[in-house]
Amino acid sequence: MSIWLYLIITVILLLVAIIKIIIMKKEIKNITQNLPIIIKSDTNSLITIGTNDNDLKNLAKTLNNSLKELRRLELEYNQGNQELKRSITDISHDLRTPLTAIRGYLDLIDYKNLTSKQVEYLKIINNKTDTLIYLTEQLFDFSKTLEIHDDINKRETCINTILEEVICSYYDLFKENNIEPIVDITTQKIMKTLDENMLKRIFENVISNAIKYSDNTVNISLNKEGIICVSNKAKDLDNVTVNKIFDRYYTVKNAKKSNGIGLSIAKQLVELNGGKIKADYTDDNLTITIKI
Repeated sequence: MSIWLYLIITVILLLVAIIKIIIMKKEIKNITQNLPIIIKSDTNSLITIGTNDNDLKNLAKTLNNSLKELRRLELEYNQGNQELKRSITDISHDLRTPLTAIRGYLDLIDYKNLTSKQVEYLKIINNKTDTLIYLTEQLFDFSKTLEIHDDINKRETCINTILEEVICSYYDLFKENNIEPIVDITTQKIMKTLDENMLKRIFENVISNAIKYSDNTVNISLNKEGIICVSNKAKDLDNVTVNKIFDRYYTVKNAKKSNGIGLSIAKQLVELNGGKIKADYTDDNLTITIKI
């Protein structure tokens, strides 16, 4: 066999190998591009390849088996979430009814005809009832966090208007806590595409949090860049506490009322609307800054 024949055979083998490598690289590239899309989609699509290469076929088979298992686990997770949410919602409603009745009867009691000891006992019952009502609300809020991603309706919204409405709705609570809020809202209309109901809840949670911590001062501002700041004097806090303030169920023991999941929910809602929220503590001032 001549040397030319050897060369021809070698060239042919090299060409076959190069073609095979090119095909394999193309298939691997397709798998790399399609896998994240398939994982995020709600369909039962699987990875397909256009070659008979056994190694690539085994790779696709392994990935498809993993996809099927991932979808099975996701389905179980979603079903478990729904069942848990329903159970928690039912429990919170079942607790609310008797607690509301207890609170109503306690309010009807005439303290004038009671002994000092009876008044003392009733005050303890009142405090414990308020605590149970608060915990029940936290339980209900927890069930809401399980469905927080289910319904989002973004549209053009005026942040100024929503913030002003929420501040007005807290007038009685400010008065009850002897707080005269300092409000500085730009006259320039700040329009953003977001979920209006979520924005209201963000402001409600952040402002109610400020009232909880406040040493009788609350400052609320909205500037021309659309940045919202809610700050209050809170001498009993520290930087360690503030760094954990958005953690779900982290309790600030030295607050006037224990902190539940209000700020955690606010953080989720801000991020769902493409924004950022942070907390700073400087010179005994707690500042929550929101940028959407």
